[in-house]
Amino acid sequence: MHLTIKVLHFTSEPAGLLNSQPMGFYSPSQLVQDAQRHGVEVLPPDVMHSMWDCTLAAQHGVVQLGLRLIAGLSRAAAHRIEQARQASPFINVDDLARRADLTQSDVRALAGADALMSLAGNRRQQVWAASALHRAPALLREAPVDEAWLALPQAPEGEEIVFDYAALGLTLRRHPLALLRTRLTPQRLCTALDMRDYPTGRLTRACGIVTVRQQPGTASGVVFVTLEDETGTVNVIVWRHVRDLTPLLGRLGTSSRDFH
Repeated sequence: MHLTIKVLHFTSEPAGLLNSQPMGFYSPSQLVQDAQRHGVEVLPPDVMHSMWDCTLAAQHGVVQLGLRLIAGLSRAAAHRIEQARQASPFINVDDLARRADLTQSDVRALAGADALMSLAGNRRQQVWAASALHRAPALLREAPVDEAWLALPQAPEGEEIVFDYAALGLTLRRHPLALLRTRLTPQRLCTALDMRDYPTGRLTRACGIVTVRQQPGTASGVVFVTLEDETGTVNVIVWRHVRDLTPLLGRLGTSSRDFH
């Protein structure tokens, strides 16, 4: 394998680049992290502020992530949220669901992405509020629901990060590898920043989240992999000399056997 360090410089128009996804080699997570490393403030999706697209907020250099990044939320639902919000701000999750005509699935997608924080508090409270919603009959659809507030403790940071990736494909919290670095360093696993000035040919070890894996038809079997850690990205070129040793298993079959 051959490692190359890649430094991104997309901060001039991060919102536009995020709205152009999928754009090939660079994931939204890479774009957001590069923007943050260059001093750009990035705000999470929020039903009280976000449009469908990612936008530049009123303050210079502040990017508001759009509802388009939320897995499971349709553009039509996001459009209804925008229209209802223009009439007046949302009061609570029930008000949002009624006025934007959202299904429980829509609200769960928003809660999973932590996009209801302005209305319901931390993610656990958002999910609870979403789970309590039930679509009322047409006659009662405009009737507000007044229930006692339930205070749930915030999830641990690691759990929050996992849900961020599941819902958005990225996190604005610490990178997952930052939480694992104390366990990775004793294994001599370097960061992208550590390796930036390494000379060509130096043997090193790295790990990260695989954000890109490409095998172009014209590359003669070469696979290009991008590893992402808390300091940047590492491009890995996997040459064809990587061999499949499955035949060494011989008669040790990998399929299950039925003894009945």
